[in-house]
Amino acid sequence: MRILLVEDTRDVGEAISRRLEKVGHTVDWQTDGQAAADILDFTDYDLVILDVMLPGLDGFEILRHLRTGRKTTPVLVLTARSEIEDRVGALDLGADDYLVKPFDFRELEARVRVLLRRRAGDPTNLIECGDLVLDRNSRSVRVGNREVQLKRREITLLEVLATRPGRVFGKDELLDHLFGFEDGANQNAIELYIGRLRKKIEGSRVRIVTIRGLGYQLVADDAA
Repeated sequence: MRILLVEDTRDVGEAISRRLEKVGHTVDWQTDGQAAADILDFTDYDLVILDVMLPGLDGFEILRHLRTGRKTTPVLVLTARSEIEDRVGALDLGADDYLVKPFDFRELEARVRVLLRRRAGDPTNLIECGDLVLDRNSRSVRVGNREVQLKRREITLLEVLATRPGRVFGKDELLDHLFGFEDGANQNAIELYIGRLRKKIEGSRVRIVTIRGLGYQLVADDAA
């Protein structure tokens, strides 16, 4: 999934980016609050991880700006400010969760999973479609009793499609989920990943269907 990280402490930002990219997420990292607010005006994310103390514009102002614009993107606030007033203030402004620095990265990853799961309306980390099961926690995929070896962007693509089976995703929308600003990818990359994923899930009861001129959808044969 595509995540916007707004954190001006370089070592913290680098560490968070590495951890989240390792499990398959695409991370756009900004260190300036005003730049982050401008990006949120024209880019949709699956999750925003937001520090409070930032140059340009603080995290509370960014959060207020986001919710005033009626965007429902989940927001996880990170801060060294542990006072109850700050936590309540962030939640009242529309934050979905709050994590105080310093934190254990395993807890951060777990909270990210919860927020992404909640956004998709899934009660657990398991996404099931036909005989295919994707585990968000272990980043593993099974078809029946067979484990399917997927690379990180292939898993992310499958995750996007499988969270809403039957929904048609356009190429541009999939690009936004899979690639960040610095990746320089185009629609040909989506065609390439769709082709690879189709081959790897052959023999399952799910299919990636091309809707000409519109995009792709995941369909379970027992629901077709």
